[in-house]
Amino acid sequence: MSRSNALIYATRRSPLALIQCRTFVGRLRALAASSPGEAAAELELEELQVVTSGDRIQDRPLSDVGGKGLFVKEIEEALLDRRADFAVHSMKDLPAELPPELVVTCIPERQDARDVLVAPSHGSIQALPPGARVGTASLRRRIALKQHRPDLRVESVRGNVDTRLRKVDAGDYDAVVLARAGLARLGLEHRISEVLSPDICLPAVGQGALAIECRKDDMRTRTLLALAHHLVTATCVAAERGVLAAVGGDCKTPLGAYAEPVGDFLRLRGFLAHPDGSSLRTLERRVRWPASEDEAHRIGRAAGLALREA
Repeated sequence: MSRSNALIYATRRSPLALIQCRTFVGRLRALAASSPGEAAAELELEELQVVTSGDRIQDRPLSDVGGKGLFVKEIEEALLDRRADFAVHSMKDLPAELPPELVVTCIPERQDARDVLVAPSHGSIQALPPGARVGTASLRRRIALKQHRPDLRVESVRGNVDTRLRKVDAGDYDAVVLARAGLARLGLEHRISEVLSPDICLPAVGQGALAIECRKDDMRTRTLLALAHHLVTATCVAAERGVLAAVGGDCKTPLGAYAEPVGDFLRLRGFLAHPDGSSLRTLERRVRWPASEDEAHRIGRAAGLALREA
């Protein structure tokens, strides 16, 4: 049983989820220790590991079993049931709409949002032979790769990062596509054969960022988590999630959105297609750096509507 004054954080049980969660918690402890409002001795944190539907179902593509939300539903239930005080998610796993009682109150600084190719025998997407087998669980990546190399055989692959790497090492695939941030957090950047430009493979909404979620009415936890909030990352992610909200996307929707600061401007790029790869649309907007996360979200929604209606 937890101590009454301890805060409990919820996380998935996968190796990547545990590493990124514990890294964040370590950062939060350090920030709390240096904050006049929270002495390190007063901050007790306990871990609750949750197995989600997305973790249990490994034999089918996510788009066939419910899509976005499969990796967060049970964790959000732990928050709502007060078994946990905050949760650490990969931002790209969050649906556009959250339960009304919950809020993402902290978005830490983002890691590299780009996708990467792991191709031990070939080294780059251009060097892959005609008809090469490339593994990915993402419709977005599948369509982007086929747009760049129509000859590739892009096939579904599920499992955690280690499982996917073992499959490419065993020759089941000529290459797999993964998020650079995940490999970096696992200390596996040496496995990267090529970092894919967003011009080839536009990142998923929120890729590389974490979302720290808690109950709206829990001001103690919200105040603590605010110590780790990174405004630039949060502004960019707000714009990307605005696109997601406008499009109504889930894992059945091939959607990419990536925002980044460029001088005094925010550069927002979007990608949308039908699940079969048809009706592919792209968009780019450059706007003055938003004054708030809410403004960034409105900019993203406008871009998403334009993308949807193009």
